[in-house]
Amino acid sequence: MDRAQIEVLLKDVSEGRTAVNDALDRLRDLPFEDLGFAKLDHHRTLRTGMPEVIFAAGKTAAQVAEIFARMAHAGGNVLATRVTREMFEAVRAMEEQNQQTRAAFHETARAITLTQAPATPGKGTVAVVCAGTSDLPVAEEAAVTARLMGNTVELIADVGVAGIHRLLAQKNALQAARVLIVCAGMEGALPTVVGGLVNAPILAVPTSVGYGASFGGVAALLGMLNTCSPNVSVVNIDNGFGAACIASLINHL
Repeated sequence: MDRAQIEVLLKDVSEGRTAVNDALDRLRDLPFEDLGFAKLDHHRTLRTGMPEVIFAAGKTAAQVAEIFARMAHAGGNVLATRVTREMFEAVRAMEEQNQQTRAAFHETARAITLTQAPATPGKGTVAVVCAGTSDLPVAEEAAVTARLMGNTVELIADVGVAGIHRLLAQKNALQAARVLIVCAGMEGALPTVVGGLVNAPILAVPTSVGYGASFGGVAALLGMLNTCSPNVSVVNIDNGFGAACIASLINHL
């Protein structure tokens, strides 16, 4: 429940459209709801401006479905990351029990989303750029997250530095973005190159793509941390979600 929802609820109470007991029922799960195996932070949007998100890795399909259903019942948008198709089928089965089939599965992004509350629009475009097709799962995770948070997103894929003419052909789109998320594995050079082309902040995302000496993304991480482009900041390996959250905050300033 975010600030706007609480303001509407309080106004409805003050004007007699909602009974006090009904309002208390809606507020009873603040600040969190205890499911035993999880404590859902329904208060997070009010505190931070961003809702709690389900990180599905390590959870069972049944746990993901139960958390998803409880968060959906709270009335906001819902996002689960690092999901499997089995988890989506469990979410869909629980929805069907309630005669609802609203959740969407984003296979490449490994995410499930439910949109049921309009997000505040961002001020400009978030460009999500990835070096190669192998980086798409991380880039798509960033794109799905940013869209759910109310941002206009343009995905620019397969423009790595090994064929830099592909990147330069996207110069207008890159320069039109208000903030950029750039995902790359191997040596992780792409954010530095993009940083030299635009006057906007860049969130660099190292991916765990590459041969042995890439060390599961560590080589790209260190390369990005040592960038000579001062408009580049770096998040953790494969953390498309985290990059999208920061990009969204910037785009809403």
